[in-house]
Amino acid sequence: MNLDKKTIKNIVITIFIVALIWAGFQNLGTVFVYAVTTFRIIFPFILGGAIAFLLNIPMDFFERTIFGNKYTKDKKILSKMARPCSLVLSIAAIAAVITGVFTVVVPQLADTVRELGITVYKFLPKAESWILNIINNDYFRSKVREFFNEFDWTALTNYLGSFFRSGGDMLSSTLGVVSNIFSATVDSVIAFIFSMYVLLQKEKLGRQCKKLVLCVFSEKNSHKIFYIGSLTYKTFNKFVTGQCLEAVILGALFFVVMTIAQMPYALLIGVLIGFTALIPLVGAFIGCFVSAFLILMISPIKALIFLIIFIIIQQLEGNLIYPHVVGNSVGLPSIWVLVAVTLGGSLFGVVGMLVFIPMSSVVYTLLREWSDEKLKSKKIDVNNYI
Repeated sequence: MNLDKKTIKNIVITIFIVALIWAGFQNLGTVFVYAVTTFRIIFPFILGGAIAFLLNIPMDFFERTIFGNKYTKDKKILSKMARPCSLVLSIAAIAAVITGVFTVVVPQLADTVRELGITVYKFLPKAESWILNIINNDYFRSKVREFFNEFDWTALTNYLGSFFRSGGDMLSSTLGVVSNIFSATVDSVIAFIFSMYVLLQKEKLGRQCKKLVLCVFSEKNSHKIFYIGSLTYKTFNKFVTGQCLEAVILGALFFVVMTIAQMPYALLIGVLIGFTALIPLVGAFIGCFVSAFLILMISPIKALIFLIIFIIIQQLEGNLIYPHVVGNSVGLPSIWVLVAVTLGGSLFGVVGMLVFIPMSSVVYTLLREWSDEKLKSKKIDVNNYI
């Protein structure tokens, strides 16, 4: 072996990394404490980066469509105001959507649950009679009568009614408390300020990051890092945009079809399925289960009709809407989407489901490109082995 300076340097670095890893394994408790402390310190900046990423999607849209058209892009004043105005419009748009959802959904949800309590109360005598008819054992029949007679269903129904009659006020109060706590939290303030800074000067920060990468890594490795960063941003951007648009279309489609079919809770179910559809694969089915239960308390026949409508719309969404709206932008086969959703959900819940799909897509794309380059360098035609 030729022990030149570069080889010796690589050996020293390798030994140092191995020793560091070994020391970490020997002191896992201490490493965990330091890791948690470090995460708490940098959490505001991680949160700020996430806020900046989400706000950048509508901000970029406003900046291109309103201030980037041929009538405004050549005007200096409008060009200077494009970024801050687009940012304000983005924040206002997201706030308007959230406010609109709570304004429309919460009152109807309160009425729905109150009516559901009344329906359940009326249904209880029928349920008791049905259970007694199918039970032949006298002991169990007496226990069923005892349960239905001693439980104060009227008090429960009155409680549900009073609770949800003030549901809007209670929700507003709760949201107010949460909002006050959120506003008073230093981490949240830092995250918001950091996200604003990132959005207003993202080009400058991009140049600074690229300079830093070029200083630390070789030009070849720097190009790889830039490519991975660009691929990750584009994949996440397309995934978030596509999922949101697809959820809006799906929710609107359910609302229109159910309104035409004169089904109950059309608006509530449309919004519910639209929101749950943001969860890949399983979200719409969660909305379907809750919606079918609500309709079942009114009419079993209409609940069956709703399930038929859901199956038809789900087929239409899966075969026509989703491929055209989201398409192959994520570039991940269905089997790996299922794996990503399962792993992400098991590790980090709903957030993991949303994050793991684009992350898996990036890894899948990089592995595919790497394997193609390797096969090309070895002059291997994979078709000969398939």
